Amino acid sequence: MPQPPERRQEERAPIELRVEYQRLNRFFYDYTKNISKGGTFIQTKKPLDVGTQFLFKLLVPNTDDPMVLLGEVRWVLHEGETRQDEDGGEFSTPGMGIRFIYKDADQQEQVEREVEKLMVSSLGPRIYARLHDMGDKHEE
Repeated sequence: MPQPPERRQEERAPIELRVEYQRLNRFFYDYTKNISKGGTFIQTKKPLDVGTQFLFKLLVPNTDDPMVLLGEVRWVLHEGETRQDEDGGEFSTPGMGIRFIYKDADQQEQVEREVEKLMVSSLGPRIYARLHDMGDKHEE
């Protein structure tokens, strides 16, 4: 069953990071498929329910401590389903779209800085700058 398009406001980059989170006293270890300053997609065959808020850790390369974030499941993609994003791309990997929930402006700024570094290292500075400029034009 096709899903409605994703409504995100931030550009995203294809970045794979290990994610750890707990569910019913069991720990899960999955991977991100992509990330933006506002959220991520966690690849998993056992997604949490839409609306679930949970703490998770993003294990970021070249850092001593993982980023611990509160997230909310915004949408779920089950095995065999597809979902169109607003750029015409298609998700077909089972998982869940997560929106970051920040405790304050300082945490949001810190996470956005880290995500931007990840995007620059993944895409390269020139491609990231072009993607970022295109995102600014879409907001006008």
